[in-house]
Parts: sequence; C-alpha cells; structure tokens
Amino acid sequence: MAGVSASGGSGSGSLGRRFGWLWGAYTVSTFGTRLAFDAFPLIAVMVLDAGPARVAALAAAGLAVGALVAVPLGPWVEFRRKRPVMIATDLVRCVVLLSVPVAYAFGRLGFAHLLVVSVVVAAADITFRAAAGSCLKALVPREDLLAANGRLEATTWTATMLGPPVGGVMVQLAGPVVTVAVDAVSHLLSALGIRAIGGGEPRPRRADGAPRLRAGDLLEGWRYVLAAPGLRPLFLNSLLVNGLIMATAPPLAVLMLGDLGFAPWQYGLAFAVPCVGGLLGSRLARRLVARFGEHRVLVTGGVLRVCWPVWLAFVGPGTGGLVLVMVVEFGLITCMGVYGPVLATRRLELTPSDRVARTLSAWTVSGKLATAALTALWGLLAGLAGPRTAIAVAGVLMLATPLLLPRHDHASAKDPGAARSSAVARRWTRR
Repeated sequence: MAGVSASGGSGSGSLGRRFGWLWGAYTVSTFGTRLAFDAFPLIAVMVLDAGPARVAALAAAGLAVGALVAVPLGPWVEFRRKRPVMIATDLVRCVVLLSVPVAYAFGRLGFAHLLVVSVVVAAADITFRAAAGSCLKALVPREDLLAANGRLEATTWTATMLGPPVGGVMVQLAGPVVTVAVDAVSHLLSALGIRAIGGGEPRPRRADGAPRLRAGDLLEGWRYVLAAPGLRPLFLNSLLVNGLIMATAPPLAVLMLGDLGFAPWQYGLAFAVPCVGGLLGSRLARRLVARFGEHRVLVTGGVLRVCWPVWLAFVGPGTGGLVLVMVVEFGLITCMGVYGPVLATRRLELTPSDRVARTLSAWTVSGKLATAALTALWGLLAGLAGPRTAIAVAGVLMLATPLLLPRHDHASAKDPGAARSSAVARRWTRR
C-alpha cells in the first residue's frame, strides 16, 4: 500500500488519518441526528399536546428563521479558522439540545423552548456545513474530492436508512426526549473527533486587507454563485428539485396514512428500505465518472433523478401501492446517491478557497428557505385540490428542471487540473 501523502490523500484509496477523523465526526453526528428524526414534532404532540398547526409552525419556523439567522455567519466563517468554528457549532448544538431533556425533567419544557432550540440548531447546522466544506477542501487533494464526497454521501444514506427505525424503537421504549439527548451527545463526540484531526490551520486573510466584516460581505456568496456560469444552473436546479421533493412529503404522508390506510410501520418501511439505493449510487459515482466523465454523469444523474417522483401520484392501497412507493423511492434515491457527491465535488472545484464558506452558506440558506416556502405552498395546494393532485403537479414541474442543468463543462474550462480527476478515478477502479 502506498504511503499517505502530506496532504492527506494516498494512491491506494485511503484518504489519510485526518480525513478519517473528519469522516468519523460526520458519521457520529449524522447518526445522532437521524436517530432524533422528527423528535421535536413528537415531543410537541406527545408531551405538549400541540395540534397540527403548531407542529407545522415549529417545523417551518425553525427551518426559515434558522436560515435567516445564519446569513451573516457564512461571511464571518470565511475569515476564521474552520475547525474551531466546527467545534464551536457542535458544542452549541450539544448544549441547546441537552436543554430539552433537562427542562423536561424539571417540568419546564414549553413550546417556545422547542422553537428557540430548533432555530439555534438550524443556524448552527448551516454554519457547520459552510466551515466543513472549506475544511474538506483543505484536507483532501483535489483528485480525491469525489472519493471523499462519495464516502460522506454513503454515510448520509446509511444513517437515513438505519437511524429513524432505531430512533422509533427508542421513542417507543423511553419516549421522544431520549433521542434528543442522544443527538446532543453525538455532537459532543463530533467535536472531539474534529479536535483530533490535529495539524496546523492558517488563519485566512482577506485579499483586500479589510479588518472586519462589511455589509457587502453578507451577499458575496449569492453574488458569486449567480455570476458563475458553472454554478448558477446547478444552484437553481437544486433549489427547485430539492424543494419540490420535500414539498411532496406531507401530501404523500396524508395520502398513504390517511386516504389509503397504510400503517405507520409500512410508511416507515417504504422510505427506509429504498435508502439502500443511496449507498449503491454513492459507490457507483466514482466508477461512472471514471468511465463517462464528471460533467456527463452530473447532467445524466440530474435528469434521471427527476423522472421518478411523478409516479407517486398513482400509488394505490395494499401491497401493490407499497411496492410502487418503494420502487419509485429506490430509483430516486439511487440517482440522488450518484448525483450528490458529483455535485458536491463540482461545487468545490468551481469555488475558490477564499469563497467556499460564503458560497456553501448561501447555497444552504437558499435551499432551506426554498424548501420551507414550497412546503407551505404545496400544503395549501393539497388542501384545495387533494394530496394526489399536489404530488402530480410537483412531479410534472420536476420534469422541466433539467433545462436548468449546465450544458458545458465549466470545471475543465476553468482549470485544466479538473480533467485529471477522471484519470485518477480510472486508476482507482482498476485496483
């Protein structure tokens, strides 16, 4: 086996000890978060006797307000050392999440408390993601970025597949508050993992020498994304596709659990099992790029992932309906598993190191706001026209989103070094 390079990569497929710690930190926090999936709505219903309107408000407000709070944090993170920021945001999430079981134990837990915690956690999550993208780009050589993103994508889908069912068992045995405590501990362990990465990290310097954050910096991430010909179509495509996929989740839940009479365990199974496709897709991504090139895989994956959701409008009762949902979700998630790491790699390739945090922050904030707005809009549509119609409209609109995908390979045009990633991937697939 070849030795690990100074930058953390190796020719044998190992990405080095420092990436290993980053990956481990990501893994434990992701599993903790997935274990606590839907914990706040469950607490609101089971502990606080909240109705549907308050539960919906909790989900939407936490997402939207947390995103707005995070707007100035992206530019602030850009000119700070990234690992201390990641550790700080992990510790913040740990503390605020632990406040929920503590307040519950003393009989002081209220709806406002849950709302504040959800906002803080959402803002900290966006800030962490912005810093983590910069950290990954610094730790991993450019030719290894796709492999690194593929491993993170596989971890996400594994946690998505296993976390909610295990969390559901924990809720059944010990109540929803315990999963929040587990999530809090996972962020503490994540902070320890990031601390173990070690090595020096230079303090970023502003190119213009300005001593502090300026008002104009708040919009710099959006200005860069919208001005970059390679990023702008991917950005707009992601906002629409991800927002529409998430917007159909509540109408689909109403259709399956209400109109069609599926049991909760069947509903959970219909979305847990297809996550195997995410593992498969993330494993295939590097091999597909090696054979067909990054740009072709990106565009093809972007097209294929939107061909599936429209079929959810035709789900019926019984075993046939359950199988249809699982097949559609498997196809969708497999395509997303391929597309996700390639998109993440292309985004880092096209973004200069001194703009990564601001770009990722703007991207994530926009995605959360778009998801919140589309979810609310599709809730109204489902109420007026029925859940099946809402799902069908979203599916048809998604079929038009490939028009936003880039037609040219801007990564290779901007930096000839980007073309080397396919050659490196080919060497790995032969081994």
